[in-house]
Amino acid sequence: MSPAPRSKRPNLRVERQLQRDGHRVLAGMDEVGRGALAGPVTVGVVVIDETCRSAPPGVRDSKLLQPHAREAMVPRIERWALCHAVGHASAEEIDQVGIIAALRLAGLRALAQCGVRPDLVILDGNHDWLTAPEDVGLLAFAHADTVETPPVTTMVKADLKCSSVAAASVLAKVTRDRIMVELGAADGEHAVYDWVGNKGYAAPEHLDALRLHGPSVWHRRSWRLPGVMHDDGVVTDLTSVGER
Repeated sequence: MSPAPRSKRPNLRVERQLQRDGHRVLAGMDEVGRGALAGPVTVGVVVIDETCRSAPPGVRDSKLLQPHAREAMVPRIERWALCHAVGHASAEEIDQVGIIAALRLAGLRALAQCGVRPDLVILDGNHDWLTAPEDVGLLAFAHADTVETPPVTTMVKADLKCSSVAAASVLAKVTRDRIMVELGAADGEHAVYDWVGNKGYAAPEHLDALRLHGPSVWHRRSWRLPGVMHDDGVVTDLTSVGER
């Protein structure tokens, strides 16, 4: 019986082609926490240019790495990248502006921290959540001098194909997990939600705690949380929501 094929790992082929096409400074960007019930949504960015050689061995989409492997990867990524940063949008901001605008806030904050404007941003997925609606198409010409975001290209499964995006996902995941572990510490008031284990996602013990104790200040209260009665009399159950 022949051995199972090894999973393909991210590399810089896409990035190098984009650089040959004239986009010398590239930013890989990825988000975590989009589907969580509590805590921030977090965006990581890793900027590279032609001087950045092959990514550190083992860089992969954060979901495919064990927690200790992700933690160990962070300093290697930071040494490899031209610059790197992580930005957040809080649960309160998500409630105020919605998840897509909150993703944009977190992404712009990450870019601002990085201090380098890339020629192109590579986003995982097929939706450009970074570019504001008014910066798209003909509308962008009305205020061309004030457009905040650099050009964006989207790619399905970019976190599995592009080293820069995979590295960004690791930075975002490690940073957000640390926040949720601190918020859910065993000696703290939010320990009942078990964020140390579930990181704010819809795990059974988290849902049970919401039904019993109700939402905390760190929950996304606009999200029709399970166990919370709404005006229409419906009690939402999000047991099918997975981690991202």
